[in-house]
Amino acid sequence: MNKIGYARVSSLDQNIDRQIQVLEKQTTKIFTDKESGTSRKRQGLKELLDYIRTDDIVVVTELDRLSRNNEHLTEIMGIIQSKGATLEVLNFPSLLGIKDDNLRKLLNNLILEIIKYQAQAERDRIRERQRQGIELAKKRGRYKGRKPLFKREDKKLIHAFDLYLGGKTDKEVEEMTGINRVTFRRYRLKYNIKR
Repeated sequence: MNKIGYARVSSLDQNIDRQIQVLEKQTTKIFTDKESGTSRKRQGLKELLDYIRTDDIVVVTELDRLSRNNEHLTEIMGIIQSKGATLEVLNFPSLLGIKDDNLRKLLNNLILEIIKYQAQAERDRIRERQRQGIELAKKRGRYKGRKPLFKREDKKLIHAFDLYLGGKTDKEVEEMTGINRVTFRRYRLKYNIKR
């Protein structure tokens, strides 16, 4: 049985050290990510899920370190359980005094479900408040939306258009310029760039 830690912060400028310091005291190995909790493509999380074995315990400081999305969180927990491992969340109430292993697992899963529901509900409330704020700002004429990434005369965008007009696919343009293919397609349509 190994205790394996997982730490995550949402961006490169956030500090992950506090989580690692707590996990180092209780785990033999720690996986980390500096990406959004809503992202499903986190390298550290993938490595963690590939690494765990039967009877291992995955340890996180808070449940939202694993994911901020209820569906994705359920999926991650399912993978952990399917490998015969368990999840320990350090800010949950301690269940160490409960001797019956099955009862402890049952209570742990019940707590997990309640916390997952609360996390998803909070995320939904934040989105709703954001939507309401945008609507209000639009009514007052103060909402301008996100600034466009490129202007028509931007050299990088012109180069991307030239590559496209020269026969390159959107994917090839993305690889050569770094402009996301969905973004590039949107700009092609906006400026009516056709072959």
